[in-house]
Amino acid sequence: MKRLLSRCLPVLLLASMPAAAEKNDAFQPTRINCRSCDANGLSGIMTMSGGVDLTRGTLRIDADSGRVEQSPEGYQRVTLEADPGKKVRFRQKGDGPGEQWMDGEARRIEYDERSATVKLFSAAKMQRTIDGRPSQQAEGEYISYDSRTEVFTLRNTNTGEDRPGAGRNTIILQPRRSAPAQAAAGAGTP
Repeated sequence: MKRLLSRCLPVLLLASMPAAAEKNDAFQPTRINCRSCDANGLSGIMTMSGGVDLTRGTLRIDADSGRVEQSPEGYQRVTLEADPGKKVRFRQKGDGPGEQWMDGEARRIEYDERSATVKLFSAAKMQRTIDGRPSQQAEGEYISYDSRTEVFTLRNTNTGEDRPGAGRNTIILQPRRSAPAQAAAGAGTP
């Protein structure tokens, strides 16, 4: 039971995180700036290198190289990678009350538009801020986020498997309610 709880608790805690990616972003054009690009119009595959900056609405991703595959139905699947010792970084505004942002980084990031899933591989970190304050954070070797169901999955290997002894994940949840005024005033005095 303890082992089951240790596997499920991170998912349950992060599933409670409010706000999905800004829905309007899905209908914005994808703009990619890079030094070089090889594109095949028949296969729908583009390979970019030399610093890749991808923007789509409020979404911004910075990487060293990338690959975009577009299905015949028009869905995009994007894989962005960092050079050794670096990380891919992304930032996207979230729907919901207040000014919400999701920031993340990893050595490789994959996004599948059809399933609305983002996956972060190797030294992955995600943080949600609301009105400029950290709300929740997650750290691990693998993080997957389904923006339709708002479900996070953390695993202790960069393959997405859960393996005993492979490492640990970290989740930080900030309190949603404020401290009572009297307790907050007395907290700073010894």
